[in-house]
Amino acid sequence: MRAAGVRASARVVARSDGRGGTALPVLDGEGPLALRRTRAAGGEARVMLVGAMSGPLGGDHFSLAARVEAGARLYVGSAAATLALPGQTPDAARYDVRLDVADGAELHWLPEQLISAHGSDLYVGTRADLAPGARLVLREEQVLGRAGEEPGRLTSRLTVRVGGRTVLDQELACGPGAPGGWDGPAVLAGHRALGQLVVVRPEFAARPVDARMLGEEAALMPLAGPAALVTAVAADALLLRRRLDEALALLDP
Repeated sequence: MRAAGVRASARVVARSDGRGGTALPVLDGEGPLALRRTRAAGGEARVMLVGAMSGPLGGDHFSLAARVEAGARLYVGSAAATLALPGQTPDAARYDVRLDVADGAELHWLPEQLISAHGSDLYVGTRADLAPGARLVLREEQVLGRAGEEPGRLTSRLTVRVGGRTVLDQELACGPGAPGGWDGPAVLAGHRALGQLVVVRPEFAARPVDARMLGEEAALMPLAGPAALVTAVAADALLLRRRLDEALALLDP
């Protein structure tokens, strides 16, 4: 029975091994949050999140934390999309992500899409805290409903801090019960997929990116710090990924 909701957490710590590579002294996950080490690429350690159960369902609370220490490089992806589903309780589900990146460290946080199925209610909170000399590539993608269905309620908040200074703090709510206008021309304009890409690089402090449109459905803008933000909408997940990949090639070659 899952009537009371599932509580699950996972944690990864990446540390320089002193030989140009990255060790993973902590790699712990439980229940639906299973972490698996994959083949390293150069000095970068790679970890995949493998969903061992369906969800999150209504009433579930998942938390995922990653810390990248000085000189380490970590890539985190997921084996499949996350599917938010209705549960046996009317309570909303919650998914919290906490990322910490030290000076001289680098994190690529590139999970697969989050799909908001009809009848679900999910709050996702992602917070990244970076030292001034840290590097980050963070991608979020949300898909509103499976094929042929209306979406559930999805609220997503993304906060990025560099050197203790907030450079981004945004929240978007979509679906039934969300504030009016979320599907209007000023927000999604009928699109079913939306995403954000945040790139933090120390060199952006001296040479900020230029704000510009990337086609008709994506925009690039500098943030108040060594960071850049790309926001995009698309008709489906495939087109959204293509737009974000193109933007990433510009920002993090």
